[in-house]
Amino acid sequence: MSWLTESTKKKNWLARSLSTGLVLALLSGCATPEPAVRNVRVEVPVMVLCKTREVTVPLWAAAGLKKSDSLEVKVRALLAERRQRIGYERGLVAAVTACQ
Repeated sequence: MSWLTESTKKKNWLARSLSTGLVLALLSGCATPEPAVRNVRVEVPVMVLCKTREVTVPLWAAAGLKKSDSLEVKVRALLAERRQRIGYERGLVAAVTACQ
């Protein structure tokens, strides 16, 4: 092969070595063992709907007051409504803490 120049010889050698390397890489890929199958347990928190009794809004004692009612009636109604509000808030707090 005296008619081949030195640069052509280098190109041919490079092409042969690349193709040989590619064939070897493909064959070695077939020789690797299959990956082992493993079962892995992953614990992830999942949101769950909270089921509690619905807290009903009471009929407020001061809702039926009129401007013409006496001061004593208004104060008693407001004190009664305060106790209703405290009980209502306790019911709401109980419902929220039941879901935590």
